Amino acid sequence: MGSANDTERRPVPTWNSPFEGLVLILRGYTLRTAAAVSAVVGTLLSGVNQGSVLISGHVNAAAWIRIATNYVVPFFVSSIGYLAPSRRRRAKR
Repeated sequence: MGSANDTERRPVPTWNSPFEGLVLILRGYTLRTAAAVSAVVGTLLSGVNQGSVLISGHVNAAAWIRIATNYVVPFFVSSIGYLAPSRRRRAKR
C-alpha cells in the first residue's frame, strides 16, 4: 500500500501576477487535477469535433493541431480555476 503522502496534495502558494500563476502551473501544482479534467474534456471535444476525420483515417497536421488544442485549453482553464482561490489581490490605491 502507498503511504499517506501518495494522496496528499501540497498547498498552493499565493500568487499575484499571471506570470506567477504560470510558474505554479509549470511547476506542477495543478497537474493532478488539470490533467484529469483535460483528459475527459479533451477526449469528448475531440470525439465531437474531429470524430469523423479520425474514423475516416484522413487526419492531417491541421486536425492534429485541433485535437491537441482540445486538450491544452481545458488543461489551462482547469489550472486557472484551481489556482484562483489562492490568488493574492493587490490593494487598491
